[in-house]
Amino acid sequence: MEASKKANELANKFITKSVFDMTYEELKEQKEQGKAFAIICVDEILNDNPNIYDSDRLNHKYWKEVKRQISLL
Repeated sequence: MEASKKANELANKFITKSVFDMTYEELKEQKEQGKAFAIICVDEILNDNPNIYDSDRLNHKYWKEVKRQISLL
């Protein structure tokens, strides 16, 4: 999956209400909260065991790109 799609998918998992039940301000707040939680998840993946990525640089690079894409949402 492309990093940008994974970023969007992760951030959207943390939106708890239907977009139709929220005001614009609530939606904005939910999106920011979703981004923050998604970044925490990616940080956990990256920091869980840094040595695991020594042999798998592509995987590490992928998750760094996902984190960058989340910040751009």
